[in-house]
Amino acid sequence: METKVIKKDNPKFPELLRQIPDAPKQLYYKGEWNEDLFDNCLAVVGSRRMTQYGKKATDMLVSQTAAAGVTIVSGFMFGVDAAAHQVAVDSGGKTIAVMPCGIERVHPEHQKDLYEKIIETGGLIVSEWEGNSIPQNWTFPRRNRIVAGLSKASLVVEAALDSGSLITAALAKKYGRKLFAVPGPITSDRSAGTNQLIGQGALVVTNADDILAFFGKKQLAKKKQALAAHSENPVEQQIITVLQKESIEIDWLARKTGMPIAELSTTLSLMELQGLVGQEGGKYYIN
Repeated sequence: METKVIKKDNPKFPELLRQIPDAPKQLYYKGEWNEDLFDNCLAVVGSRRMTQYGKKATDMLVSQTAAAGVTIVSGFMFGVDAAAHQVAVDSGGKTIAVMPCGIERVHPEHQKDLYEKIIETGGLIVSEWEGNSIPQNWTFPRRNRIVAGLSKASLVVEAALDSGSLITAALAKKYGRKLFAVPGPITSDRSAGTNQLIGQGALVVTNADDILAFFGKKQLAKKKQALAAHSENPVEQQIITVLQKESIEIDWLARKTGMPIAELSTTLSLMELQGLVGQEGGKYYIN
């Protein structure tokens, strides 16, 4: 894929990014430059040591937000960054990966397939730096200012108290952008940073509606409509009622519903095919 460059004085340069202090003089990029990509951008950042809770939260929030036409911006690192990019493309949305290295380098290398998928689905790979330069400690916070600068709002999914994600959050606040945070267990060090942000005034996010309302997008009612459509099926409705409260293994689901495991297994398989429920680590949950 050919690398191109857009200068800060170009009218097509993202206006929100142009407004920040110390805006980059240029952006090198791969992909098709489409100005519409920058109309409604949400930065999604979080821990590189993403928990199962963080993965589920990212999947739920990003899938609906990206499908509604909000561009997901992140830093392409493993963990929440990569999950956000992946969910965005899987949901038929668009995403922008801001690299902490030269535009010609894929970092991390093992995410080459994701790198290419972002471009193939109409997204962008961007970097402040040309060539094949390697990332340095100082390039990550420099990259973070672009992630925050491109975006009308930032969402922090998981972050420890010393997390680089808090740098992005601080920059979003400095730029006068909206800041969202996902609340997490008080027992998890990877939620300590997000819980702190909420205590400092970040808006709590518990579902995609909280984000979509800010962007003026109507609620994606696909899942709710699908659940309502099955309300007349007593077996499925009992399953939905339990799973809306907690993720659970099939044997415990059988105890709570009083249904035979064989019947539950068949019904859950059909619900998985319909995209109503998912399964991870032996536990079923509402998609």
